[in-house]
Amino acid sequence: MPSPRPTTTLWRPTGPVELELVREREWQAWPPRLPEQPIFYPVLNEDYAIRIARDWNVKHDGAGFVTRFEVDSAFLARYPVRRAGGETILELWVPAEELDEFNAHIVGRIEVVHEFRGAAEPA
Repeated sequence: MPSPRPTTTLWRPTGPVELELVREREWQAWPPRLPEQPIFYPVLNEDYAIRIARDWNVKHDGAGFVTRFEVDSAFLARYPVRRAGGETILELWVPAEELDEFNAHIVGRIEVVHEFRGAAEPA
């Protein structure tokens, strides 16, 4: 019996509009990027995702969500880890035109693990 492929856990802070589009895709894929969004940015640690969802998404969208999902590790090797600030502020930059292929390498479902509303208080 073959062993399962190794996966990497990624997080994505998101607002309510993008989350609804993920729900419409049955929690298995990210929606296409808008023309002004040439890069899809999943992040490599939960704390960074929480900060973005709580501090940015709530302010701009009224709510912020942190999602967690698994991606085939061998596939992710094509995307170098990018440091977007401090030592733990790490992202992958997936070009919009590669998002369908990225989605095909998600293993399992995308799940919401944190929700923030209003004055940045957890819901």
